[in-house]
Amino acid sequence: MAQTVVITGGAGFIGRHLCAALLGRGFRVVCVDNLITGSLSNISEFAGNSNFEFVNHNVVQRIDYRDKVDFVLHFASPASPVDYMRYPIPTLKVGAMGTHNALGLAKKNDAVFLLASTSEVYGDPLVHPQHESYWGNVNPVGPRGVYDEAKRFAEAITMAYHRTHGIDTKIARIFNTFGPHMRLSDGRAVPNFIGQALASEPLTVYGDGSHTRSFCYISDLVDGIVRLMLSRINEPVNLGNPDEHSILEFARLIIEMTGSRSRIVFKDLPPDDPRTRRPDITRARQLLGWSPRVSLEDGLRMTIGWFQQQRQ
Repeated sequence: MAQTVVITGGAGFIGRHLCAALLGRGFRVVCVDNLITGSLSNISEFAGNSNFEFVNHNVVQRIDYRDKVDFVLHFASPASPVDYMRYPIPTLKVGAMGTHNALGLAKKNDAVFLLASTSEVYGDPLVHPQHESYWGNVNPVGPRGVYDEAKRFAEAITMAYHRTHGIDTKIARIFNTFGPHMRLSDGRAVPNFIGQALASEPLTVYGDGSHTRSFCYISDLVDGIVRLMLSRINEPVNLGNPDEHSILEFARLIIEMTGSRSRIVFKDLPPDDPRTRRPDITRARQLLGWSPRVSLEDGLRMTIGWFQQQRQ
């Protein structure tokens, strides 16, 4: 009999790709999402699959599920600055109460629990690249604090359940990820730049463009998550691509790859925006045998192609 995986936030960008990957591996997948930032269009292709079930539910409320659950993957949360600044209180609630309820479901079923944490737990880092032993530099009362601190709390309660109740918990610290099924209105660099370039609009770079990001293609990330889910590792693991680029360099690459005539315009950097972001993935390499395989250019080629199809 197929093992059952509950994915909260399964109708979101990463959640959708996880649903596809796990269905492909023969798991039964239960997607739980209240569609605040997720979309039914992301999961419509699974509707006819007998191993797929969609539950429209806000995980801030108790999660009751009738059947045996083997894995709980907690991905529910607004994840882009545009979203969590629009929904600050729901973001805090899903990080706190939502994580508590997802852990409760795992505890009830003696299931493996995996938390989708984030590189944002490192804040505006004073250590570069960021390794898992770094505690971070986070402004708890700044506008980004609603997301940063929600995830930091989520990590704390996840470890508390592991230590207190013996739950087999995993923490994936996810760095910038991109690929098909991102929303153009997502607000992050990849969909922003691609959307602007395809529309021949100016590409908006915040600050002087010298701040850096590392971009991981979605198939690589999903591979890392599945490896972590099936591992015996309980400490946090960075999952991301250590190939680091300045935002200005990245914007120019998008213009080149789309063949756009767009120019670049500069606006003020938002408060507490991290100046650098690059994962140290030594732990993932050593413990999971994982490292990214898809180059930035190849990933962008596939992502640009997908966005072009959506415009037709």
